[in-house]
Amino acid sequence: MGGNIPRSALVTGGSRGIGRATAIRLAANGHRVAVNYNSHPEEATAVVDEIRASWRHRYCGRRECR
Repeated sequence: MGGNIPRSALVTGGSRGIGRATAIRLAANGHRVAVNYNSHPEEATAVVDEIRASWRHRYCGRRECR
């Protein structure tokens, strides 16, 4: 995750635990972050709101990944 090139990341399970921490860390490092969740929409929205408060790139959505 080094360098000065912003990248995009899709974080699955981004509403809680390791996924949440990963999404926040990626955003802090300047990457565009999409937070994906399955069953915790309120928590996922809270993660996006936290990212939005400090960094501009974010997306939150519920998608089934197969």
